[in-house]
Amino acid sequence: MAKERKKKIITRLGEREISSDGIIYFPRGLVGLEDKREFALLSVKEDDSPFLLLQCVTDPGLGLLVADPYAFLEDYDVKLESSDKKALKLETARHLAVLVTVTIPQNKPEETTLNLQGPIVINTKLRIGLQVPQTEAGYPTHFNPINV
Repeated sequence: MAKERKKKIITRLGEREISSDGIIYFPRGLVGLEDKREFALLSVKEDDSPFLLLQCVTDPGLGLLVADPYAFLEDYDVKLESSDKKALKLETARHLAVLVTVTIPQNKPEETTLNLQGPIVINTKLRIGLQVPQTEAGYPTHFNPINV
């Protein structure tokens, strides 16, 4: 049986250890970060928080707060083009996770927003991710989940 390989990375949350099979590969990078391709999803807290840190494996200063949008909006709907499904090597929707980036203004947590227009989708089986802009859906880039 092969030994699981671990890698230590530095994050805003301190040093973390990730397994090599925990790395998510983004073939296109993220919008504005096209040269960053390898990320890990890390828990922010030990409880059932909908928030995670999408940490760049190669750049310790780059970590994006992300959240499960369905914890805030049950009817959020992400449209994937056939080219996106092909890039994700997606065989079934059961292997699809959807995340959105979160912005929390300093000292103003009540002004927290979710970017519903630029969701990040991940094939959880193959660990492949894409950011798929939803410009046609009319979703806002600054949705405040507190005012729902």
